[in-house]
Amino acid sequence: MKLLWKLLVLLPFMLCLADNKAFHGPIFIQEPQSMIFPLDSDEEKVTLNCEAKGNPSPFIRWKFNGTYIDISADYRYSLVDGNLVITNPNKTRDAGKYQCIAMNSFGIIISREAKLQFAYLENFKSRSRSTVSVREGQGVVLLCGPPSHSGELSYAWIFNEYPVFVQQDSRRFVSQETGNLYIAKMERSDVGNYTCVVTNTVTSYKVMGPTTPLVLRNDGVMGEYEPKIEVQFREVVPSAKGSTVKLECFALGNPVPSISWKRADGKPMARKFHINKSNGVLVIPNFQQEDAGLYECTAENSRGKNTARGQLTFYGTLLV
Repeated sequence: MKLLWKLLVLLPFMLCLADNKAFHGPIFIQEPQSMIFPLDSDEEKVTLNCEAKGNPSPFIRWKFNGTYIDISADYRYSLVDGNLVITNPNKTRDAGKYQCIAMNSFGIIISREAKLQFAYLENFKSRSRSTVSVREGQGVVLLCGPPSHSGELSYAWIFNEYPVFVQQDSRRFVSQETGNLYIAKMERSDVGNYTCVVTNTVTSYKVMGPTTPLVLRNDGVMGEYEPKIEVQFREVVPSAKGSTVKLECFALGNPVPSISWKRADGKPMARKFHINKSNGVLVIPNFQQEDAGLYECTAENSRGKNTARGQLTFYGTLLV
C-alpha cells in the first residue's frame, strides 16, 4: 500500500519528465516586435528578440526582407541567445522587415514580420519664404512643408518671436496632419512673421522652418462669404481596434464659421467622444466595432454652410 501511495505521488513528476524529454518541433516563446530606433540615440545597438523551445533545442536564423542573414559576412550582426543584435544601425541599410526562423530535426517555424524603422528629422532646406498678402476679412493658409523625416510629428507656429506661439481658437487652427496654419478670417492683429516648429515625437528633436511674413493688402476689405472647408478627413479612414482616432475639420469664412460634428449614419455620438481645438478635432479613444460608421463635419456661418463626410472602418488588430 505504501509503495502504491509513492507511485501516485511521483506519477505527475514522472509524466512531466517524460513530456520534457519527448522529441518535438520548435515552439516560439517570444517573437520579434516592430520597433522605432531614434537616430540620435546614445544606444549603439538594436536588439530584435526571439526565443524558441524544442527537443532537440532549435537552431535560430534570421531573415531580412525575405533573405537569410549571413552573420559571418557582416561584423555588425551577432546572435545572442537567438536574439539578433545590430551594432551601429544604419537607416539606409537596416530599415526593413525581419523574421526569426527556428528549426530542428522535427520541424521549422517562421515568426511574424517585425518592422525596424528609424526616427529622424532633417532640417528645413529653404531659408526664406515669400510674403503672403491678403485682405482683411479674407481666409488664409500658411504652409509648413515639413522636411524629410521618419516617425510621428507634431506642429506649432511661432508668431513674431519665440516663445510667443499661435493660440488656436475658432479662428486659427494648426493641422497635426499637414502642419499648416489656417486663419479663418484675417484681422489686423494677425499681421506679422510666422514660423513653423516641427517636433519628432519619438526623438523630441525640434526644427524651425523659414519665416513667412503675413501682411494686409491695401485694396479694401473682404466681404462676407460662406464657409470653405480647407481641412477635412479622408473619405475612408481605416481604424484599428483600441486605437485613438482623430478627425480634423476646419473652414475659412467670413463671419468665422462654427464647426459641428455628428454621425451621419443616424447613430448617437458615444459619451467617450470628445471635441477639442474649438471643435476642429473629433477624438475617438479606444476605437471599437460600434464606433465604425459615417461621420460628418459641418462648417456654418450666416452666409451658408458646407459639410465633409468620411467613413471610419474597423479592423481587429493593429497594423505594423
